[in-house]
Amino acid sequence: MSTIGSFEGFEPVSLKPDDDDHPSERERLPVEERSSGRDSASDRIARQPSVTESALYPNPFLQPHSTRKYFVTRPGAIETAIEDLKTHVEEKRGEVVQGFWLLTEVDHWNNEKERLVAITEDTLLICKYDFIMLSCVQLQCIPLNSICRICLGNFVFPGKSLDKRQGEGIRIFWGKREEQSLLSRWNPWSTDVPYATFTEHPMKYSSEKFSKICKMSAFTAQLVPAVQNAHKTSSEPGRGKGVMVSTEPILIETYTGLMSFIGNRNKLGYSLARGSVGF
Repeated sequence: MSTIGSFEGFEPVSLKPDDDDHPSERERLPVEERSSGRDSASDRIARQPSVTESALYPNPFLQPHSTRKYFVTRPGAIETAIEDLKTHVEEKRGEVVQGFWLLTEVDHWNNEKERLVAITEDTLLICKYDFIMLSCVQLQCIPLNSICRICLGNFVFPGKSLDKRQGEGIRIFWGKREEQSLLSRWNPWSTDVPYATFTEHPMKYSSEKFSKICKMSAFTAQLVPAVQNAHKTSSEPGRGKGVMVSTEPILIETYTGLMSFIGNRNKLGYSLARGSVGF
């Protein structure tokens, strides 16, 4: 590093390499303050980041999944969805909904799908709801007395699986997994699957309202007694044996997982703002 000699009326200035475009806070301080070594109030203020700059240019890595991107968090969206499903159940099925939850369904190929789940006295309802157009796209109705097993535990994958997930979930069986056909098991778009797997929605911690409806423990606490009561009151042959609740790892049998790798990281299973496309 070279320096220019001092002349009368000029202070010595150090030359820096051209590629150093971001001088440190210490180097931006006046020479007199630097040489004094005093930690004055003005010195401390100078070291603090600009409040205006932080407000105008927030760090995008602080909130990787901003709540505003999810349409379900838009004002009135979840309330409209609940009211739509409640009205449909009461008018079309003559049942009363006992509880609503916003969960993430994990299908047999590890794809995440945003779901609105409801429990009535007799039925478990799994609703695919479009929070952009505010309309129900698909509704799956599962009789509670057909549910034979509920499994709670952490997700596990085959040893050679390339796409794995962390966390825990709940798997609800209304048929034996062994009875699932080979074609259905290896078809990523198959709906002929005798079970459903859920985990908590990403917006669980966005607000107190979503914390209540996205909590998987609350969903489990209401589902288990509802299924048990449905089995007790069922008059169908073969029913009334009760439901088995177990705690064990939940196997997701995927190996390559390319579709889920792309889909889950881009949140393709959620009603999400994708950004502007035009100019």
